[in-house]
Amino acid sequence: MEPVYTPVIGFARTLFAAQGLRFTISGAHHVPRTGGAVMAMNHLSYFDYAYAGLPALDSRRLVRWMAKKEIFDHAVMGPLMRGMKHIPVDREAGAAAFDEAVTALRSGEIVGVFPETTISRSYELREFKTGAVRMAMEAGVPILPTIAWGNHRVWTKDHPKQLGRSRTPITLTVGEPVEVAPGTDPVEATARLRAVMEEMLHRAQDEYEPLTGENAKYAPARIGGAAPTVEDAARLDQEEAAARAARRAERSA
Repeated sequence: MEPVYTPVIGFARTLFAAQGLRFTISGAHHVPRTGGAVMAMNHLSYFDYAYAGLPALDSRRLVRWMAKKEIFDHAVMGPLMRGMKHIPVDREAGAAAFDEAVTALRSGEIVGVFPETTISRSYELREFKTGAVRMAMEAGVPILPTIAWGNHRVWTKDHPKQLGRSRTPITLTVGEPVEVAPGTDPVEATARLRAVMEEMLHRAQDEYEPLTGENAKYAPARIGGAAPTVEDAARLDQEEAAARAARRAERSA
């Protein structure tokens, strides 16, 4: 029991129950009961940090998430993130976060990572960064490929929040641990990890209830949905990044 993390989990589960969220969790037995591991998850929702930890609870484990440092600067979220021992990431200088994550892994923690680094607007996997593989290799721990689907219907980019009693079904799947041998090419290993997670994501999408009518906006274009194509999503991401850079420049001036 932890003084900050445990009450936060209790609050989150109460909130999820009030929303009527219907979780289907599979593969939770792949989460080790002891020892370090990197939990690599796709990123679709602003609540992914809360959802992704649910499969680990069966093994009585907590996940220490790597998250952008701006969250830690927030007056309310900052103290909570630090109290839960999550790891701040400065995107301009990530070496310190990498070292902190490796230290946590070696001490037996599960560290959560979004290899895509940001929410996918297309609901397909974006390109992966190699950090998850490099951390696992450095610490000598396995990677837990983890996929969520349906979570984006609650709150994602470019769509209003659905925080009422929506009874949204959400699937969470943890795949078989992926081992990364010392000396492995991080780029090749990352490509293999992405292929594993893409297959898991497609399976979750195929098994999910049909997203039609108003809900078609939450289905990827690949399967006939109204979400942006991968190409359109990339363009929107570039525009967003440019606007963010312009705001930073204005503040600096």
